[in-house]
Amino acid sequence: MKNISLDITKAACFLEAGAVEAFEPKVKAAQEALENGTCPGNDFLGWLHLPTEITPDFIAEIEATAKVLRDNCEAIVVAGIGGSYLGAKAVIEALSNSFGWLQSPKPAILFAGNNIGEDYLFELTEYLKGKKFGVINISKSGTTTETALTFRLLKKQCEAQRGKEEAKKVIVAVTDAKRGAARTCADKEGYKSFIIPDNVGGRFSVLTPVGLLPIACAGFDIKALVEGAQQMEKACGKNIPFAENLAAQYAAVRNGLYQNGKKIEIMVNYQPKLHFVSEWWKQLYGESEGKDKKGIFPASVDFTTDLHSMGQWIQDGERTIFETVISIEEPEKKLLFPEDEENLDGLNFLAGKRVDEVNKMAELGTRLAHVDGGVPNIRISVPRLNEFYLGQLIYFFEIGCGISGNVLGVNPFNQPGVEAYKKNMFALLDKPGYEAESKAIKERLESEK
Repeated sequence: MKNISLDITKAACFLEAGAVEAFEPKVKAAQEALENGTCPGNDFLGWLHLPTEITPDFIAEIEATAKVLRDNCEAIVVAGIGGSYLGAKAVIEALSNSFGWLQSPKPAILFAGNNIGEDYLFELTEYLKGKKFGVINISKSGTTTETALTFRLLKKQCEAQRGKEEAKKVIVAVTDAKRGAARTCADKEGYKSFIIPDNVGGRFSVLTPVGLLPIACAGFDIKALVEGAQQMEKACGKNIPFAENLAAQYAAVRNGLYQNGKKIEIMVNYQPKLHFVSEWWKQLYGESEGKDKKGIFPASVDFTTDLHSMGQWIQDGERTIFETVISIEEPEKKLLFPEDEENLDGLNFLAGKRVDEVNKMAELGTRLAHVDGGVPNIRISVPRLNEFYLGQLIYFFEIGCGISGNVLGVNPFNQPGVEAYKKNMFALLDKPGYEAESKAIKERLESEK
């Protein structure tokens, strides 16, 4: 099977001749720092060779647990936030029937614990009433507010509807090996559990049980997903020449564009199923690079839909952007455009053509227009939208992120800014231990009235 491919020609042309190649020493040094563990955040490099470290026995254990859940549940709720749900949701949405919810698949895979919307949680609990449902609780600490709040609701409801002993069989914990509230709860209740490795951060955790278990529960081939990632790990190895290393090229051109004033990267797809791949990518790059007052802002659009909303800005707005387009070469289904005798819409010139041919010409036409309008374009070509190539895409973006963050000069593996809102929220909620912060923030709010 061939690999995904990368075309940077329509981006490099916006830089001086040889600018991408000039990044080779920096990129090589960044990748060697990852491999040698000498970069900032080197205690979170467990993802780097994770694909080739996954064993058949480990995959079999994941699949066996998924089978228990699938056989005993009408719905499975994945409770997690950020990296604890986006990767799984990205893969599941990409591979699922777009209208699967109309077909009442068994089981339905639902996601919660990623917000604190009362209406959302009420409607979820209402939907689950009378249903045999299970829960995958994904949290290293077990105290992340959004996920912990949701899990408490779901645990109580599952026990009430199925009985405590039966509930134990359909609640699975994906958590720390030894520490935290979720580990304590799992051990106390006797839940089946999987470990989130200490050296793998949430946004790099798709190929751990964090992503693999929900994906397997949805009925998809995690073995093929891992095989794709393994293939890309080899294709982007440190010994692969710069000109042939997709991740190195991607890191180089985006850093070159950033230095030339392109501060926003827009992830583009022409396949609606890829919407949550973009959402996962936004967290991966935003949380990894956005620090020390540096970093490309990651945005995304779904074309051709958003050509009718954001297209004007992209074409004619401030020239601080570049696009990275994920292009699927061959769709999984085939649909021909019909002829119509009256031809009132004037579209008979398309009769007999595949719908995907129209989509591809929209993609090409948009790319030409945007490049002409001053928007550099990177193109990632994916042969098919299946587990194998999604595995490749995941690892490509992960290693590209690690290299790019190091070239930028930040620690790609921490997220200190995420804690700021939590501190304020806990103070406002009068959480024990935050008395001083509570007093200070309430005085501040009173003075601002």
